[in-house]
Amino acid sequence: MKTIYLNNLKGQLAPCAATIGFFDGVHLGHQYLIGKFVAEAHSRQLEATVITFDRHPRQVLNTDYRPQMINTLDEKLALLSNTKVDNCVVLPFNVEMASLYARDFMQTVLRGRLNVRLLAMGYDNRFGHNRNESFDDYVAYGRELGMEVVRNDAYSIGIGQVNVSSSVIRSLLTEGEVAMAARCLSYPYAISGEVVHGHNIGTGIGFPTANIQPADNGKLIPANGVYAVQVIIHEEGTVWNGMMNIGNRPTFDGRSTALEVHLFEYNADLYGKLITVVFVERLREERRFRNTGELINQLKRDEIEVKKIFSL
Repeated sequence: MKTIYLNNLKGQLAPCAATIGFFDGVHLGHQYLIGKFVAEAHSRQLEATVITFDRHPRQVLNTDYRPQMINTLDEKLALLSNTKVDNCVVLPFNVEMASLYARDFMQTVLRGRLNVRLLAMGYDNRFGHNRNESFDDYVAYGRELGMEVVRNDAYSIGIGQVNVSSSVIRSLLTEGEVAMAARCLSYPYAISGEVVHGHNIGTGIGFPTANIQPADNGKLIPANGVYAVQVIIHEEGTVWNGMMNIGNRPTFDGRSTALEVHLFEYNADLYGKLITVVFVERLREERRFRNTGELINQLKRDEIEVKKIFSL
């Protein structure tokens, strides 16, 4: 896959088929849409191009918006590179672009710069200033501009046939449903960050933890609680099983949210190292214990449960 930043594009692309969206998560729904449009593009001898944005549009339209994203831009591009698309165009979403109405955007950017001849849209995708236009409007504008516009169906999964979408996955993560989120994504959710100094509470009770400062403040933090996780230590290229607590340490009257991970059988110094925590399953909610002894006993039970998950 070739990654093209619009600001660096010289001239015009070769005629292509495209699909446009933020594609947060590059989940099964996105993969379904991309797979269908790639096949259609190649059947027409057109390059398949995914068009996305360098930041969430709401970050520009609402300065108070604090993103809770499934992916960073780099993560998203890496996931898209695993599909069969030929190109990914990254648009700089700014006030100027946000002010473009749908027809102007289609004429100046899609047709004028990117040479889009076929535009495949998601079942609920809309674009343009205030997003006032309907799918029928897009079809009409495309006809005027020499661009065919088509729409794909939603992708459903599981009991009740829930449509897979980025918002559904965010809801699952905020509820701690990391296993179901992984089913919708087709890969487990993960957070990367640097190991920083904490309060050393875990060390004092026999469960030393690595405290993580997420590398991207825009990444969504799953619900408070205890999780079975796998930890990648980038400097070493190793993977370790462990358990993670997300929360404010209520037994010790903590106030700020901390991300603390305990690695089984790992004894080296992790301070300052970059690690990635991969969420496998949530065991329980975070809760306050009457004393340290009760907490230690629960952590021992948690460890047994996590080791069962990993068949250790």
